[in-house]
Amino acid sequence: MNSIVVFCGSSEGDDPSFADDAYGLGKLLAQQRLTLVYGAARIGIMGRLAQGALDHQGTVIGVIPDFLKIKEVFHTGLSRLIVTKNMHQRKLKMHELSEGIIMLPGGYGTLEEFFEMITWAQLGLHDKPIGILNTKGFYDNLIAMLRTMVDRGFVKQENYDMLLVDNQMDGLLAQMRNYVPQQLPKWIKKDQL
Repeated sequence: MNSIVVFCGSSEGDDPSFADDAYGLGKLLAQQRLTLVYGAARIGIMGRLAQGALDHQGTVIGVIPDFLKIKEVFHTGLSRLIVTKNMHQRKLKMHELSEGIIMLPGGYGTLEEFFEMITWAQLGLHDKPIGILNTKGFYDNLIAMLRTMVDRGFVKQENYDMLLVDNQMDGLLAQMRNYVPQQLPKWIKKDQL
């Protein structure tokens, strides 16, 4: 694993721990020589994440759609900035550039990006490790809802098991490095094409 895409908020939230963990994750990625791929903003925990990597000589690639360049106030000190035409191309490019996926605290956009990646994994389109850094239990309720989806028959246990969760960044990265993709049955059979 040489690169990680991190999805997170362009706000800082109501607890300094969110920004502190984002900065710490950026620092850890740089120290472990893992390229950070993220949404290119210099504000919110996105900005803290990038700064953590940049302050420790890390490689940081920002990917942003043209219409968000002003709104999200893109970071001008990145190793590389990629501008896409739209949000869909942004996610595709982030996916192409990464070998692992992490979600930090964030809002609707963070969840949308993360769930698209885990859906692609469920469909067999990739087998990258997918993790949640659960800072101060931020995603406890989401994880409980995912468990409910399994219990109520909407998500298979093996798809739930693809998700790696830790409240410590070094523990999460260790899980991701040791991740062995499951051989899941394909959703579409050849005779259904």
